Amino acid sequence: MQKKINLTEGRIVEKLVKIAIPIMATSFIQIAYNLIDMMWVGKNGSNSVAAVGTAGFYPWLAMAFVMFSKIGGEVKVAQSMGEKNIKEVKSYIKSSIELNVFLSLTYSLILILFNKQLIDIFNLGNAEVISMSRQYLVILGLGMIFYFINPVFTSIFIGLGNSSIPFRINTIGLIANIILDPLLIFGFGPIPALGTNGAGIATISAQIVVSFVFIGYIIKNRIEYFKVRYFRKIEFKYFKILYKLGFPVAIQNALFTLISMAMGVIVASFGPVAVAVQKVGSQIESISWMSADGFASALSTFTGQNYGAYKFDRIDKGSKIGLIGAIIWGSITTVVLVFFGEIIFRAFINEQDAIIKGIDYLRILGYSQLFMCIEITITGILKGLGRTYIPSFISIALNLARIPMAIVLSKPDILGINGIWWSIAISSIFKGLVLFSIFVVLYKAKKLYKIEEGKKDLNKDKELCSE
Repeated sequence: MQKKINLTEGRIVEKLVKIAIPIMATSFIQIAYNLIDMMWVGKNGSNSVAAVGTAGFYPWLAMAFVMFSKIGGEVKVAQSMGEKNIKEVKSYIKSSIELNVFLSLTYSLILILFNKQLIDIFNLGNAEVISMSRQYLVILGLGMIFYFINPVFTSIFIGLGNSSIPFRINTIGLIANIILDPLLIFGFGPIPALGTNGAGIATISAQIVVSFVFIGYIIKNRIEYFKVRYFRKIEFKYFKILYKLGFPVAIQNALFTLISMAMGVIVASFGPVAVAVQKVGSQIESISWMSADGFASALSTFTGQNYGAYKFDRIDKGSKIGLIGAIIWGSITTVVLVFFGEIIFRAFINEQDAIIKGIDYLRILGYSQLFMCIEITITGILKGLGRTYIPSFISIALNLARIPMAIVLSKPDILGINGIWWSIAISSIFKGLVLFSIFVVLYKAKKLYKIEEGKKDLNKDKELCSE
């Protein structure tokens, strides 16, 4: 496969940068997807933003199920590549794709059949917003298989050491989305104005384009790793490994979304403008955490390949580089959100009340960005080592704390709606501090790697022989 990077050899910074830049650029593509939708939908007013924001919780929840197969592509493929075990690489790719398709079809049926009940959970109290939310959710449900499979294709390529192809292919999807959004939302010539539904159709259409380009690239280049018989002789052994590795992350993602939905219900009690502020504000803030997550994904692949090759010194050095990068990026995003929130928010929505509330949102969340970036980076390192349960447990515990904090702090005589934003910021700060402390303790106690000391010695022997 072209441009595959061997992360177990060579200069660490150079290799990390080579694989990280396309991954981070791919994350920016996803951010751009969301921001472009919000920019165009925001022109229709707060009700449209509230509708998209409410229905948008369910694609977010879908990522919990995607994680079962995505983690296999991102971690186990990387570790198997480090071990140079091609049979295992193929088996993990096969199992990841099979599991992903099964889960996507199941989730699609749930969204389509129970759209009313799923939207009613939020008790929106606005008939127009409810109707738009239900229609948007059904549209997303019809194309959910493409929403599921693209992150898995991306993670598999990254695990193989090729991060440039996912970036290029996702860029094609972004271009499709940029073109389709205004055409389908506002109409042009014979194309009718579809409003919120147009945004949903544009998003799914772009995802379909990405899926078919991935498949076309794999077929055209005859990539050996994908040459297996899918849906014939299911390898349950690999399903079990994917389940065990992905379960903590899946539960973390599912609970995070459910917690966010519960927070959404609290936010909705302040009216559609508050919902719009949360939706737009979270998309703006995603520039920070999705960028950090992109670098963490690169670090996870780097860690996974070197873990498979038993090159622990490289992991140590790569981890230090990653944490320095997290501190720098977290500091920059803090400054931007705290001091330049008004300029940014005005680009997405025109209503003055929403802008005032949005500035507060960005300022408050801005204080937590440094700690959030540290948390995400350490999570990526531990994920590459296969220790997904540590960051998942911490994240679940402190995310759950957001609900009681939000209920108390958002009371009119305390902080009002800003109390909700403070509950999110406070929990993010503590997640970063706690996970960093645990990481340092494990590292100093030499308990970071769950491999016997004999294997470390074996690795040193291999290095001496190669010299």
